[in-house]
Amino acid sequence: MALSESLARLRYKYIPDHLIGEILSKRWADNLVPLLFLLLTVAGLGSFIPNFFTIQSLSDASRQLGEFSIVVIGLTIVMLGGGIDLSVGAIFGLTAFAAVSVVYIFAMPIWLAFLAAVGVGALAGAFNGFLIGYLRLRAFLTTLVTFIILRAIFDILVVDHAAEIQLSDVSSPTWDFIGDGTILNLPVSFVAAIVVAIIAHIFLTRLRPGWHILAVGGSRRSAYNAGIAVRRTIFMSYVISGVCCGIAGFLIAARLSGVGPGTGAGLEIMALTAAVVGGNSLGGGRGSIAKGLMGAVVVLVLTNGLIRLGFNSGANQMVLGVVLALAVILDVRWLKNRHKMLAKVYVAPIYAKMDASRSAAPDSGSPYALNDRLANTEFIGLGELEGPEDVILDNDDHLYCGTRHGDVVRYFAPDYKRHEVFAHTGGFPLGLAFDRDGALKVCVGAMGLYSITPDKEVSRLSAETNRSRLSVIDDARLRDPNDCDIAPDGRIFFTDSTTRYDAHDWALDSIEARPTGRILCYDPRTGKTRTVLDRLTYANGVCMAHDGQSFFFAESWACRVSRYWFDGPKAGTVEIVIKDMPGYPDNINRASDGRYWMAWLGMRTPSFDIALRKPGMRRRMTRRLPQDDWLFPNINQGGVVKFDENGEISDVLGNLGGLSHPMVTSMREHKGYLYVGGILNNRIGRYKLDGADPAWTSNRSYWGAKS
Repeated sequence: MALSESLARLRYKYIPDHLIGEILSKRWADNLVPLLFLLLTVAGLGSFIPNFFTIQSLSDASRQLGEFSIVVIGLTIVMLGGGIDLSVGAIFGLTAFAAVSVVYIFAMPIWLAFLAAVGVGALAGAFNGFLIGYLRLRAFLTTLVTFIILRAIFDILVVDHAAEIQLSDVSSPTWDFIGDGTILNLPVSFVAAIVVAIIAHIFLTRLRPGWHILAVGGSRRSAYNAGIAVRRTIFMSYVISGVCCGIAGFLIAARLSGVGPGTGAGLEIMALTAAVVGGNSLGGGRGSIAKGLMGAVVVLVLTNGLIRLGFNSGANQMVLGVVLALAVILDVRWLKNRHKMLAKVYVAPIYAKMDASRSAAPDSGSPYALNDRLANTEFIGLGELEGPEDVILDNDDHLYCGTRHGDVVRYFAPDYKRHEVFAHTGGFPLGLAFDRDGALKVCVGAMGLYSITPDKEVSRLSAETNRSRLSVIDDARLRDPNDCDIAPDGRIFFTDSTTRYDAHDWALDSIEARPTGRILCYDPRTGKTRTVLDRLTYANGVCMAHDGQSFFFAESWACRVSRYWFDGPKAGTVEIVIKDMPGYPDNINRASDGRYWMAWLGMRTPSFDIALRKPGMRRRMTRRLPQDDWLFPNINQGGVVKFDENGEISDVLGNLGGLSHPMVTSMREHKGYLYVGGILNNRIGRYKLDGADPAWTSNRSYWGAKS
């Protein structure tokens, strides 16, 4: 191996380029920028300002943070619904005045002051919600007008009643405790913010009204077409924002025991900056309560830090304006270009060297030499099928296959002219296997493992497995369940070809050549699925060996077949049976003579073999060229291979002309015939096998004569 190739192999083996794309594809990746900004802000201000993080300083800041965070939570909910609320500062001030008035002017109980603050906030929010939700006015202008009106009312009330509030002799220990007390050494306002945040998070992520808010923010037209009451949902979001302002106003009223002309001034800019800096989208539908809280911490720390550094209020407003502008730019640009960025960095090829293989050329004398015998097949369902990836027959000789439209189709014996839709799965049925009771087990692409009873009842058996501890992507979810087979005790072993791509993106997985496939086991006794083998290079076909203690499995892009023992004295061991084949293996099934049939979905080419040793070239190819110009594995010509348990090749069937079966993904022997399927074909082939046992069936091989 040349030095350059050795370095490339080491570089792509130990530097995990793929993690960049996986991180950016996660929803929580939006939090990375605000989190980094928060850490830099805290570290910078902590370095420049002496005693910035003393106990007393943190206590005062946490009280402010509690009140501010509750306002930000309300504004975040409005923004997630696709709106904006510029009146939160005015509502906040007015609700604080309402609480103070109840306590100091009317000498009423504290609980009534709380209800007054929340009620005023809800009323103001309802006013906004009615105008914006039901009358469909512009949120920006409407809330700006509301801000002006409510701020004017607040200023008038403060001027008229300031002296009365200041001269009041009302005293309440409960009021003082809410303003200055602690719970578990945490300020009351901070604890209240935690409670409100938890409730808001549950509301958005676990309750239907919260889902409706997110749906409306994502697309109002789609939400309306889905039957969501859009106007009512928008109205509700503004009411919630007003209630949050009321809670925060009550808390600051208790802390300050009064209000002044500056109460709530500029709060709308701070809250909006916090919500956007935290990563909540101005366009709606994308964000979370956690992001709003993160932004609240950033803004409050930054504001307090600037004050401690001696900057006046004008400078503070200017800094917040700059931060808000940068956050808006980042939000708009990221939302617009996220998919483009992911497309450029997600595909991360590795170095993969394919060893030389024996020729598959006709008349080469190789055991892999292709021929044109599959040209002599008769067709079943010609033009009626689309994508019969796997085929199987039952005890009555009826033929089953999946289609790209999500159906499992049954062709009736003996002539296979008549057919019906046996079941509809909702996905693309791939690998098929009958169990002892005659139920059909189906791998449905991107959905999971399913079962179809003889009475046509469809049920899902598994859609996930145990998650890897160090995996960034959610590898518990089944992305490409491909083929399955059943052990004598009923356990179902099936392949999940790749954890990084869905079934329709198989070409990207082949270009990447990264071992992300796995074999899973579903145990019907427990109803659980576990990972048996991982780090496989596009795990594909799986077939139970005749011994009932092991199975063969294919790795397509590695061009090899291996054997795994799950029971017996060799349990847990893997042995490579065939390697360095000239074709890409797919499904494997039993043969009547004790051997095994294997499909080749395509043939290796020197150009792609060389490209596998050039990961940098493949990376540039996916970034600079349109997909139609990419170099893919050749899947235009394949065939069928028969092998024994030692990996010796005993027969090969091909179609050199490409008119009958240029691509083969499955085959099934049944009563002297070989039934051939292909995921890109529009037919099933039926080929007469010379010398095959005319009474042998796969079901009897698995379950005995009674099955």
